[in-house]
Amino acid sequence: MWTIYLNVVLQGVMTGLIYGLMALGLSVIFGVVRVVNFAHGEFAVVAMYAAFVLFKIYGLDPLIAMAPIALAFFAIGFILQMGLVNSFVGRAEHEQFILLVGLAIILINAVLMIFGPDAQPVNLPYAFDSYLIGPLIIDKVRVYAAIAAVAVSAGLFAFFRHTRTGTAIRACADNLVGAAVIGLNVKRLYALTFGLGLACVGAAGALMETIADAAPSLGPAYTLLAFTIVIVGGLGSMSGALVGGVLIGVSEALAGFLIAPSMKSMFSFALLIAVLVLRPQGLMGRRVA
Repeated sequence: MWTIYLNVVLQGVMTGLIYGLMALGLSVIFGVVRVVNFAHGEFAVVAMYAAFVLFKIYGLDPLIAMAPIALAFFAIGFILQMGLVNSFVGRAEHEQFILLVGLAIILINAVLMIFGPDAQPVNLPYAFDSYLIGPLIIDKVRVYAAIAAVAVSAGLFAFFRHTRTGTAIRACADNLVGAAVIGLNVKRLYALTFGLGLACVGAAGALMETIADAAPSLGPAYTLLAFTIVIVGGLGSMSGALVGGVLIGVSEALAGFLIAPSMKSMFSFALLIAVLVLRPQGLMGRRVA
């Protein structure tokens, strides 16, 4: 009997790693630029549709399409930050909220106009294949997607830790005035950060298309999911985003198995409330004095 629960937990962990990659983009943007991307889930849905189109037209596996989609999203994020969002940095939170919610509405309605309201699946040849490891049955598609999510996350961590540009971005996050004083191009670094954040959500959206069908209605749900994850893990904490993603993925998997799939959100929000009560700064966030 225990093997059933272990299987469910493993499925939740693998799904949670994809969730974590999606939330990682939100956490990176907020941690550096201090702008909350309220269109985050909508960008993920656009990436899912991009993966669907590339598969439909060129037969490109979303795991491979993830690379060009992430690159395109990086360019979109860079241009969006330089041309629009940068003028809202430092302005009142409600103005940032209106800007990005408006962008989210535009994205979802554009998707509705182009693809309609119906879900669009990607029928991969290995979609129903599994690995049998002792008593464990693990979906191939989730294994591949989870490995890809970990690889992208590790690459982003390495970039911030071991490159001069990554160090400069972290300097902007720690001390904006000091970074400007020593001559760092803060506006350009902000644009790079926004681009990296959207690249993460682009990669995550492509991976999500392997385990869920693209649908416009997923946009607000994914935005809320990303917010839940980063709050659980700690706002601005990159490692916290991954930990939060795994916890939410496991909680959803267990809720869907033990009660009903429709109860997944209830468990996620119960976890969120518990974290806010016991550790308001999040599991891996820093306490504000």
